[in-house]
Amino acid sequence: MITVDINDDGARRKIGDILERLTDGRPMFQRIAAALEAETEANFAAQGRPHWVPLAAATIAARQKRNNGGTVLKMLQDHGILASSISSDYGADFALIGAGGAARAYAAIHQFGGTIDRAPYSTRVRLRTDAKGNLIRQGDEGSARGRAVFAKDKHKRARETWAQVDAYQVTIPARPYLPFTGSSVSATLQPEASRAVMDVLIRFLSEPLS
Repeated sequence: MITVDINDDGARRKIGDILERLTDGRPMFQRIAAALEAETEANFAAQGRPHWVPLAAATIAARQKRNNGGTVLKMLQDHGILASSISSDYGADFALIGAGGAARAYAAIHQFGGTIDRAPYSTRVRLRTDAKGNLIRQGDEGSARGRAVFAKDKHKRARETWAQVDAYQVTIPARPYLPFTGSSVSATLQPEASRAVMDVLIRFLSEPLS
């Protein structure tokens, strides 16, 4: 679960004023939590506010080729696991929004960005062959000339080998889907979320307080 402390002085001052007049802050913070969750859903729908860094060309090509029923080109929603992991909570003196659950392994790096170090590994490679054991090629011209054809498990005629993949790094750009920007130790509500929270507080101020 991503945990941050939001810096929004204007909202903090209004919350402080209201809390001094409230015997129970939970109704107000419940509304704030709901507003933060709605703003998070709006971020996914808009593909970021401002727009997230576009998908790499290789990622787009891979998704279009695979297209196994999941979302093809919507960022952070290939399978919907991250979006469905969003949850909010509230109490007498807090409201929070977070992500985790089944997406806990990558929730933070998509929000903040970062670099992943991948260790070297070996992988099995199966290439299709003809009845004589010769490798089947993709074609005779252009980029397909000389390229072997990968074999699926169902293909009985195949030549199997092992390939070594060297260590490499993957850089993930920050795509803030939760309604704040900045690091986990210095976070600021995004403008849309700040306005939503302020609207909640203004409406609350206009209601009779117990």
